[in-house]
Parts: sequence; C-alpha cells; structure tokens
Amino acid sequence: MLTEEPQVKPMYATQTVDKRTNLPHDEFINDYVKKSRPVVLTDAAKDWKAMKKFTPLWFREHYPHIIKNISGVDYKMDDFIDQMLTSTAKNPAPYPYNFDIRKVFPELVADFMPQIVYGQMDRVNHKLMPKKLLQGTTVYEIFFGGAGSSFPYLHYDALYMHTQITQIYGSKSFIMYPPDQTPAMYPYPGNPKFSQVNFLDPDYEKFPLFKDAVPIEFVLEEGETLLFPSGWWHTTKLTEPCISFGRAQLNGYNWDNFINDRYVHWKKKISVAAAPVLAYGKVVGSIMDAQER
Repeated sequence: MLTEEPQVKPMYATQTVDKRTNLPHDEFINDYVKKSRPVVLTDAAKDWKAMKKFTPLWFREHYPHIIKNISGVDYKMDDFIDQMLTSTAKNPAPYPYNFDIRKVFPELVADFMPQIVYGQMDRVNHKLMPKKLLQGTTVYEIFFGGAGSSFPYLHYDALYMHTQITQIYGSKSFIMYPPDQTPAMYPYPGNPKFSQVNFLDPDYEKFPLFKDAVPIEFVLEEGETLLFPSGWWHTTKLTEPCISFGRAQLNGYNWDNFINDRYVHWKKKISVAAAPVLAYGKVVGSIMDAQER
C-alpha cells in the first residue's frame, strides 16, 4: 500500500564531501551514485561555454530588463546586479534571484553542454518522460546572489529529485545534513521537504534534536560541480557575488520516490489520473532499468 509521502531510505552518512578530478565513470557510479554519497567534480563543466562567459556584468549588459519578483518587489536585472555586486552581510541583496533557463534564457541552454548525468542514464530527458510529470520543479535553473545572502530554508529538493549545482561565477558555501539526521530537521508535517528550524538562529528549546545535528560544511568553488542525492538536507551561504547553475537529476535510485510523489500529487489534483500515473511510472521505470543494464 502506498503512503501519502515517500520514505527516503537511510543513506551513507559522511562527514565530508569528496572533491574529485578526472573521476572514472565506473568509479563515479560505484562509489557515489550507488552509495548515495554526494561528490564534487572539479572538472565536469570545464568545456562549458558558460564558464568565463557568464559574469554579472555580462547579464546586466545583455538582459537589463529581465524582472524577478521577490517578496512582492520587482527587481530588474540591471538594478539587481548593482545590488549583488555591493551586497554585504549587513545589507544583503535579495535572494534567491533565480530563473528557469528554458523559459527565460532558452538561447543559453547550449552554453551548459555537455550535460552532466548523475547515473547511467538521464531519465529527466528520456523520450518516455512526459513533461507533465516534471511539473513542480525547474529542471534547468540559474541563481544570482551577493555576499551576505543565504537560502532561507533547510530543505531537500522537490519531487525527490537529485541535485546538481555548478558554480559558473564565484563560490558558494554549502551546509548539508544526511538523511539519517531527518528527525533533527523537524520537517513541516504538511511539507516534509522543508525544515521548521531557522538554521541561522535555531530555537533549541523548540527543536532540541537540532543541537546535536552534525552538519557537513564546504565551499563549492568556481568551476566545480556538486552532485548529491535526494533526501540530503541543505542550504547555502554566499560570501561573494556568485552565479550558479542548478539541474534536477533523476535516475534509478530516486525513480520510485519520484513516481510515488507524482501519484500523491495527481491523487490530490485529479484523482482519476493518479492510478494511470503510477502504472505508467512502473512500466517506464522497468524499461529504463532494462536499458541501463
């Protein structure tokens, strides 16, 4: 019987995130993908045109009138870039200033190639993957931010997707907690992918388990790519202007949770569509499994 929320299986705990260069594919699969361990690849995006091309000033020059609404305020790209470059901890630029690349900058998609695939196959872009099943997440996303900014929530990503973050410009600090520390994150009952804890100023009386939670903290440098599995709690802090590329990843290890998430979504939205979504997901998943073997 299906539960209303998929259960993430316990994964390998680690106190560090490896940084690897020229990592062989079979070693990547066996040591990181199969073991549900995050990894930083230092050279996976070295051939991207986006590297060195996309700077804050480049976006200000080419897309000055692009607008993003944050907390009810519209910020034009040129004005935001000015704030981003002068951002401080006392007066941080709004964050996240992010966009769906395929919707807002479709002409730039080719600059993020070749794609980095987290697994044996890119299931997100598989020909059997209906676009409607991906509603609720942004597959290709770009983030802009300035020093002193931080993502406001500890969370793990929508639809039980794995995550890729590549630093296009500047660096970004990550704070992560493995899935076995989920009880200490105090997930919202109605939205279990988000923590109730304010990680910048935690209330230990209200959330006592968080006091003993052990974070993994590291800096993702310009040009590096972080890949990590679904279920890993994370947030970010910025100490300098940065531009990040984010990509949702789907493989055989999060497929069942992804389909279960879609089943629950459609059960609430259009109940008659839920069972076909589940059935289709099982059939397509079996086909993809066979193709990977």
